[in-house]
Amino acid sequence: MKILYFAWLRTKTGVAEEDVTPPAEVGDVAALIEWLKGRGDGYAEALSDLSVVRVAVNQEYAGLDHPVGPDDEVALFPPVTGGKGR
Repeated sequence: MKILYFAWLRTKTGVAEEDVTPPAEVGDVAALIEWLKGRGDGYAEALSDLSVVRVAVNQEYAGLDHPVGPDDEVALFPPVTGGKGR
């Protein structure tokens, strides 16, 4: 599974992307995030407040109950706002 970290999540974890092999019981986004939190202080801090973390699985927005598997790409990023007003 490939994990991508964007913006301040990248800064706090110290990595932009990584290939991981979570345990078999990690079957959805929520379980993946809990597993990632246990990988170190930077991960725990970055993922401590999920109200400011968005997730995409294979480039599609996903909720915490979305299934994940070994061939998936999971992106973690802050909420996207902005755009040019007219």
